[in-house]
Amino acid sequence: MQIKICGLKHRANIEDVTALNPDYVGFICYAPSPRFAAELDDETLAGVPEGIGKTAVFVNETAENIHQLIDKYHFDVIQLHGNEGPAFCAEFKGKVTVLKAFSIDQDFDFERLNQYVDSVDFFLFDTKTDKHGGSGKSFDWSLLDKYKLDIPFFLSGGLSLDNLGEVKSIKHPQFYGVDLNSRFEIGPGLKDIEKLKNAFELLR
Repeated sequence: MQIKICGLKHRANIEDVTALNPDYVGFICYAPSPRFAAELDDETLAGVPEGIGKTAVFVNETAENIHQLIDKYHFDVIQLHGNEGPAFCAEFKGKVTVLKAFSIDQDFDFERLNQYVDSVDFFLFDTKTDKHGGSGKSFDWSLLDKYKLDIPFFLSGGLSLDNLGEVKSIKHPQFYGVDLNSRFEIGPGLKDIEKLKNAFELLR
């Protein structure tokens, strides 16, 4: 199972997290977020070891700004967490790996995803709230049974040491990885390394 640690912003903490060798690390490029990585520098991003996917998370950002940040920081992956349509996502596919996030609740129509089949590499399923992720709340994972496409997905939203055992029991054929964020923090953007070590032991 692939492990993505999202919402990093403190240099020393980034170094401690990458020492655990996650598959992906995520940086929030969205100013309203308490995990906004406002002070990222080239040296910090360059210090992320090879083989760990450097992921930039955007919410309804302009294509121009996304291209600029990809080129400046050499991101490998972008995660689009807003209302981005298929054509917008497709603009970046091939340049970087594209994750498109969707907020899930009981009323979510998985048929909506059909139009994204040729535009993204992965989906990310998060819990629907009035914010764009980072809520610490999980959704009813049985809803994943309604997902029938062949595109792999990450699971996000309220994942914690208390429910990772249940996460491991999810048998969906396209379940690719987990996105760990707010339930593994000391404060916004500051990850609890001991909790993450325990999570890695559970998941790997």
